[in-house]
Amino acid sequence: MTEHFPDNFLWGASTSAYQIEGAVAEDGRGPSIWDTFSHQPGNVLGDDTGDVACDHYHRWPEDVALMRELGIGAYRLSTAWPRILPEGRGRPNPRGLEFYDRLVDAVMAENIEPWVCLYHWDLPQALEDRGGWQNRDVASWFAEYAAVTARRLGDRVKHWATFNEPNAASVLGYCEGKHAPGIRGRESALKAIHVMNLAHGLGTEAMRSERADLMIGNIYNFHPREPASEREEDEIAAIMLDALWNRSFPDPQIHGAYPEPLAAEMEALIQPGDLDLIKRPLDYFAFNHYTRSRVRRDPDHPFEVGTVPPEPGAPVTEMGWEIAPSAFRQVLIEAKERYAGEMPIYVLENGAAFPDVIDVDGRIRDEQRIAYLRGYLGAVLDAIAAGVSVRGYFVWSLLDNFEWAFGYSRRFGLVHIDFATLERRLKDSFHFYAELAHGAALERE
Repeated sequence: MTEHFPDNFLWGASTSAYQIEGAVAEDGRGPSIWDTFSHQPGNVLGDDTGDVACDHYHRWPEDVALMRELGIGAYRLSTAWPRILPEGRGRPNPRGLEFYDRLVDAVMAENIEPWVCLYHWDLPQALEDRGGWQNRDVASWFAEYAAVTARRLGDRVKHWATFNEPNAASVLGYCEGKHAPGIRGRESALKAIHVMNLAHGLGTEAMRSERADLMIGNIYNFHPREPASEREEDEIAAIMLDALWNRSFPDPQIHGAYPEPLAAEMEALIQPGDLDLIKRPLDYFAFNHYTRSRVRRDPDHPFEVGTVPPEPGAPVTEMGWEIAPSAFRQVLIEAKERYAGEMPIYVLENGAAFPDVIDVDGRIRDEQRIAYLRGYLGAVLDAIAAGVSVRGYFVWSLLDNFEWAFGYSRRFGLVHIDFATLERRLKDSFHFYAELAHGAALERE
């Protein structure tokens, strides 16, 4: 069966600054929490760091040429807060702004629309030293950063996001300690969630005060959380993890209230007017999705939640994540019903890591990734048929990159990176995606 995507469907690819740029100490960039965290032994697999990553900071012309060949209509990047404001606040770094100027202009010269995300987890270390996302003042400093960046790029960049997956940044960074800055605790997590929500609201208003024509959103992450058993404690844990992971940002940002399992504890952090600041009208609804998970009670976790592996025999990616396109279809439908309403919906990350092999002929036949993309794009078509206004899909990722705590051991890219030589090599999935971006129908099973 073959199906075409709607006319004007937007095909894109996504990356993030710390994962690809490298050049962490060049041209005035200050250190981020991920520079600090990754240089502490044991935090990242193989003790890898993002010091060089894909060296995109120097090789961006080559990467923009790859985007042109891929045929995408949009490219979602993130700006690095410590490259633009090395101390997190104060005087902007002109060389940092000039880098994004050049990149945006080059992308647009190829008729590719740049989408900019302001925060993809790289908080300036100088602000973490002041309490990081547990300090309410950081929300105002984020708004200053948002204003500086929108003032410089907003004449060309029309689609903006305040945060990428603030749930992951807060839960993994300030609750479980698995990501930078490596803090573990319940109270620290709740503070980080609330301050990031405040930053979204203040940042949105700061950008709108710079330019009234910007399209502003936030990039959520939705992973269905299902109880691992019929035990009441697992069902309670699933409800809590759903609130913590899936709802702690879109609920207050769109509905003006924290989800019930967290609401009572949040009351101590909420000051008069906070929820009004957080609830800002969005111009589009965006989210990322990779998998679903089974939840059990874990008394050692700050919120007494944990996950168990997929059922034996279930297909998984190299991350151990279950491949379940039906869950993606359901997430799209629920996003419309619960949050988006009539807003256009964009999937800004979806993709899979698999162990890629370069064959003797130099080709990378990543059939597993193609099958994954085929299944998940089929779910997008099913959701559109069910009335969900999905306007675009951005694959994660354009390039293999620094995959956070997994270092360089997990590859999500359509383009293979040899991290020793930095050579770029197109995978078969690149050609598969390029055909779709150029207008081909999706072949479905």
